[in-house]
Amino acid sequence: MENKNNPLLCDPTEGICGIGESTSSAKEVKTQTTEKPVKVIYFTDPICSSCWGIEPQLRKLKLEYGNSIEIEYRMGGLLPDWSYNSGGISKPSDVAHHWDEVSIYYDMPIDGDVWLEDPLQSSYPPSIAFKAAQMQSQEKAIAFMREIREMVFLQKKNIAKWENLAIAAQKVNLNVEQLKTDYNGKAKVYFEEDLNLAKQFGVRGFPTMFFISTTGEKETVYGSKPYAFYETAVLKLHESATKKEYIKNWEVLFSQYPSLTAKEYSELSGTPRAESEKQLNDLVTKGILEKFTTKNGALWTIKK
Repeated sequence: MENKNNPLLCDPTEGICGIGESTSSAKEVKTQTTEKPVKVIYFTDPICSSCWGIEPQLRKLKLEYGNSIEIEYRMGGLLPDWSYNSGGISKPSDVAHHWDEVSIYYDMPIDGDVWLEDPLQSSYPPSIAFKAAQMQSQEKAIAFMREIREMVFLQKKNIAKWENLAIAAQKVNLNVEQLKTDYNGKAKVYFEEDLNLAKQFGVRGFPTMFFISTTGEKETVYGSKPYAFYETAVLKLHESATKKEYIKNWEVLFSQYPSLTAKEYSELSGTPRAESEKQLNDLVTKGILEKFTTKNGALWTIKK
């Protein structure tokens, strides 16, 4: 890797996985226009812990400003391989403790033991699989990304392995056979295009979001930030954007998002964080929700 810093040692205070350098060159890049007033180009990676950390804010942004924004997911290529030794990191097992620490910081469940039990050698395979999923359906691709993130962060599954990617694809109703064909073919080209675009934009860490108006004005939100940063970026570019009032009860939220962490439920429902977990656990007791518990938090889903 050309990167002399370890991309997996994310800086929680900055909310960044990767090299914390300027993204100022982004203003030189021309982008396609969108039918909606604001286009968001979101550079991310399936194993980016800081990207997992912004899921609550991102989900809320989609609910409140989905009529004004169109989000374009781009893969950044966080971990090409392990051909480097820096910052005390020379092998996958060195990442385990770090993931446990950022889990507490972001208040999102992450079990670092995947790096001890079944470590990934690269984040490229799941990134290419995501591009293959996009070839079938943008909506299913986003559900697929969520599924593989839950696999790696909570279930300690190695999502660089095809068998795990296939399970996730089946779960979100992708055509698995077609996905494999595209995964071994055209999706690699699309992934390379994403990597090249990231270089053009001067992206040095994930998550990075470029908010772009139809006239080409830009706002950048770099790293994991409180919700107000994302909302402000939209409103700066589209002053007349209207915040959609959505129903915040658990039935509606779980119909919109099939799985929620306590932090996500708190963010989306407006429930104080201390109360959100109690409400979710009460629904488990009533037999309505299922709870998947890790050593660093839990995930709730509708009981099947």
